[in-house]
Amino acid sequence: MSKSRSAGRLPSTRGRVVDLLRRQPLTANEIAARLGLTHNAVRAHLAALLHEGLVREAGLQPSASRPAVLYELVSGADALFSRAYIPFVAHLVRVLGERLPASELDDMMHTVGHRIAADWPRLRGDLDERVQAAATLLEELGGSNEVEREKTGWVIRGHGCLLAEAIHGRPEVCRALESFIAELVEAPVHECCERDTRPRCCFEIQGPVDGQPAPSAAG
Repeated sequence: MSKSRSAGRLPSTRGRVVDLLRRQPLTANEIAARLGLTHNAVRAHLAALLHEGLVREAGLQPSASRPAVLYELVSGADALFSRAYIPFVAHLVRVLGERLPASELDDMMHTVGHRIAADWPRLRGDLDERVQAAATLLEELGGSNEVEREKTGWVIRGHGCLLAEAIHGRPEVCRALESFIAELVEAPVHECCERDTRPRCCFEIQGPVDGQPAPSAAG
């Protein structure tokens, strides 16, 4: 898959559409004229971008014949295309690790996880359903994984790492996701991540034992 200069992993033509919409709202005909594409080709790209939640309709542009729909990027879409976040976060964590005691950085990462979880609605259902929902959310955030049922609970085992570029051998970073998942599933979570040359996420969720209810995340 080719890459647009400023639209991250979007296909090149769709990336060019995004580049134009980052500058100003445009109609499908205006985009087609600037890119040398047919109206139908642009409409197809816009439909995909609308479906992905990257573009929205921004009202109508008056014209002599009939009003045309204007399209613009959704608020916050620029963050999805930025390549600065990963190196910024990686160096931020590295500097914090150099200046703070490990216990303080660990506690800070737990707080970060709690704060992130607060931005999501509470998961519904019993613990098994909440674990499955948490795994689905991690997938939506870009972390391929599978859920394994064990005698003492569940394991969400990733096929990669959501924060690989920020890990650099620092387990404190994994604590953020650990507390994030604990808040979501409302049960104790222990990270068992692999932090070697190819980091992989791994989180053990403690479940009911001998028919007893699962302990709370705070327990």
